Amino acid sequence: MQLVIAEKPSVARSIAEVIGATENKDGYMEGNGYLVSWCVGHLVELAQPESYGEQWKKWTYESLPVKPENWRYEVKADTKAQYDVLYQLMHREDVSATICATDAGREGELIFRLVYGMAGCDKPIRRLWISSMEESAIREGFENLQPGSDYDNLYHSALCRQEADWLVGINGTRLFTVLYGGKVLKVGRVQTPTLAMLVDRETKIKNFQKEKYYMAHILMDGIDAATGRIDDKNKADEVAGACQNGQALVTSVLKEEKAVAPPKLYDLTTLQRDANRLFGFTAKQTLEYMQSLYEKKLATYPRTDSQFLSDDMGQTAENVIEAVFTSLMFEENMMFNPDIKRVLNSKKVTDHHAIIPTMEIAKADLAALPETERKILSLIANRLLCATGEKHLHETVKAEFSCNGHTFSVSGKAVTHNGWKVFEDAFKRSFKIAGNKEEENEEKKLPELSEGQTFEGVQTKISEHFTTPPKHFTEDLLLSAMERAGAEDMGDDVERKGLGTPATRADIIEKLVKDGFVKREKTERSSVCRLIPTEDGMKLITVLPDVVKSPKLTADWENALTLVSKGELAMENFMADIENMVSELIHTCHKISDEQKKMFAQEQEALGTCPNCGGQVVKGKFGAYCKNKCGMNVSRVMGAALTDAQVKDMLAGKKILLKGLKSKAGKPYDAYIIPSGTEEYHYTKDGEEKSGVQFKIVMEFPKKKFSGKKK
Repeated sequence: MQLVIAEKPSVARSIAEVIGATENKDGYMEGNGYLVSWCVGHLVELAQPESYGEQWKKWTYESLPVKPENWRYEVKADTKAQYDVLYQLMHREDVSATICATDAGREGELIFRLVYGMAGCDKPIRRLWISSMEESAIREGFENLQPGSDYDNLYHSALCRQEADWLVGINGTRLFTVLYGGKVLKVGRVQTPTLAMLVDRETKIKNFQKEKYYMAHILMDGIDAATGRIDDKNKADEVAGACQNGQALVTSVLKEEKAVAPPKLYDLTTLQRDANRLFGFTAKQTLEYMQSLYEKKLATYPRTDSQFLSDDMGQTAENVIEAVFTSLMFEENMMFNPDIKRVLNSKKVTDHHAIIPTMEIAKADLAALPETERKILSLIANRLLCATGEKHLHETVKAEFSCNGHTFSVSGKAVTHNGWKVFEDAFKRSFKIAGNKEEENEEKKLPELSEGQTFEGVQTKISEHFTTPPKHFTEDLLLSAMERAGAEDMGDDVERKGLGTPATRADIIEKLVKDGFVKREKTERSSVCRLIPTEDGMKLITVLPDVVKSPKLTADWENALTLVSKGELAMENFMADIENMVSELIHTCHKISDEQKKMFAQEQEALGTCPNCGGQVVKGKFGAYCKNKCGMNVSRVMGAALTDAQVKDMLAGKKILLKGLKSKAGKPYDAYIIPSGTEEYHYTKDGEEKSGVQFKIVMEFPKKKFSGKKK
């Protein structure tokens, strides 16, 4: 019996169906000599610092760095039941080998190996490495299983990435949180440089000084030619006045035939960018819709950074294109002779090939899909047609005119062969997507012009313009920036370029929003949100050193991790460099001024005056408390938690109603509570003495309403 372990239940079911493990059990499938089960993402994770001992339970500068000598792992509490299933299966006597069928990549390898190690399994490992959940791909993968040892170095690079991220994240977050206080200041190798890019852009926008300028125009036979920028309005008026009713001479005409090559196929990042730009989907939403399509077998694996198919997929691509025309085509009667070779390049396919639809679209009821998923499926289908289409050809014309000693220019554009853009245009019409106004303006066709041609009695006008600030980041633009960040410092053979991976960039953006460092802001003109750093986000970047907010850190890591995955750099050497970097960060950043300590102080709602010491009672994360920390318990009375409104009333000496109190016999009752000073309390719990100050109270009971019924 062989045990196959996939990364997700849906993938396990698809594999089981192909290899004949059709008998459903509790947490796995069985049949045809196979047991097929699954992880649920990461079942095993690095233990938290406090699990290593008392010294790291509290966040203090003195306890840093947090640096375990021997790494500990723990089973995630919310998925322990599935881990227990895998543990039992791995230790079954009839299981002779395990097949790692997690996602083909660094993180997929890590997910399997951590479970395998935690369970203490010693059965031989074989590796399934596939990029599509189609039946043919699964069968081919099982025919070409590789020894698990072939992927040991890949696993080592994954361990390095995980442990290094943990060290930098835990130590960086604790260091700057204890230094500045006020709120948790999360620091991470990817999210901090991403936030830095947003802050840098926002700073440029805020510091931008708008400048007014003018252009003078001459108008003749439907042609509008203009000067360059003129800063002085009087000068612009002077130019226009000198040319009014004058003669314009064509001094040059430059015609150029241009070709726009078809776009590449989608990887996850380019898909997320287009889905954000065209539909306003967030990166996270697009990944969720793609994951659902993948699990429904309608699309290939989403978390890919490749934009090509492998050389052996030519026939697959042809078949899928035919299926697209019969099931998803937006307009009929389109002739198409796809150039499949353009999208084939095995050298540019690592873990997974580009995203395309599967042949299942020909059989599926696509009308039953949610609209969001149908949009994404249509988008990747259209990209396959565009990528294999013909070049888009157009002619550009640039003409210059001379009028009374002044130079004017105009440009135009005429499409000579629409090529691949015929599919893009059809897609936009299908989903009623408006065109780009700037592109439409550029595509204005000019009348035939020749050098030496003259125009008599030209008219003139002045146009007023303003310089524009840099654009705010949308998710489309930010994903592009993350993908390019630090790429110039990375070798050609690194597994991941830029900040994060196609699979994690969406989560990074969501974390920045959730942690209060970035906010989404809608605009009136578009459904696409802008990403704006909050005040806390701006302040955080100002206090962090370059080493943690520069994308160069990721570039250096990825170059080193590539060497680890090839067996050319030892894990120990990589981790020693990371530990040195963390230690240096802690020793460098240790003194800040009293004023800086208040930078992230949170405004707290005042609820009243403490009856014990006269201090201010404020609303806290875990209930109301006295800022003087005098020991007064203002958040509970008779074991019942008080609302903010009830605390306010108690502090003001008002009567409150508490419902659902329990008598000694365990019976519920309601009572009015009236504060009448304070009193000390003492009790012992779990061998530990507790003491403090609490409200002294008087109780009144609500009058029972007469029901009118006889006993």
